[in-house]
Amino acid sequence: MPKQKDLKRLVRARMEKTGESYAAARLQLLEKKRPSPSDADHAALAGVSDETVREKTGRTWREWVRVLDAIDAASKPHREIAAHVHEAHGIPGWWAQTVTVGYERIRGLRDVGQRRGGGYELTKSKTLPVPLARLYRAFSSPAARRRWLPGDRVTVKKATPGKSMRLLWEDGTPVEVYFTAKGDLKSQVALQHRALATKEDAAGMKAFWAERLASLAEAVAPKPPKR
Repeated sequence: MPKQKDLKRLVRARMEKTGESYAAARLQLLEKKRPSPSDADHAALAGVSDETVREKTGRTWREWVRVLDAIDAASKPHREIAAHVHEAHGIPGWWAQTVTVGYERIRGLRDVGQRRGGGYELTKSKTLPVPLARLYRAFSSPAARRRWLPGDRVTVKKATPGKSMRLLWEDGTPVEVYFTAKGDLKSQVALQHRALATKEDAAGMKAFWAERLASLAEAVAPKPPKR
């Protein structure tokens, strides 16, 4: 108990000095007492290398942790953190989500593959040698979609042409899909399947989507010219 009282006293003193919230001041004091994690530790927890996150967002994981700790992000809901990363720092939707999830894992707010609310999720992406419009149509057109995703297994809830789609899977779980042009003849699809009940469900669906994206690649591949 005395140790807890001492900690509370130090937290309140820091709050008066810095203007931080109680949660932010407490977090900073606790961080000073534990060994500073290495950049490799951050990357391992986040699931994305430091080099990749720097290339895509302009910051390393250590820098993102410092930026997000400054707004007491650990006490905020996922959606609010992602919106801040996107709006205040100009990070595109998919990478705003990646930064947010990585930060939450580093701060111990979720396990790998787990959402803050307790459910599990997965992400998959694939870059294909086709224009963005063709890739988007493979998702937006029911006839084109059935070529690589047989059966009426999804319902389109919202679509922003050439950018994103929000789908509802047959079991009621949401699937968010993002499209990015990588040049005139190359584009990428990245999807996030959320609200899965268990880690095993997430692993099974990850294998399923890997297989389906491989079928997608075959379905949209340019046909060789006839001789």
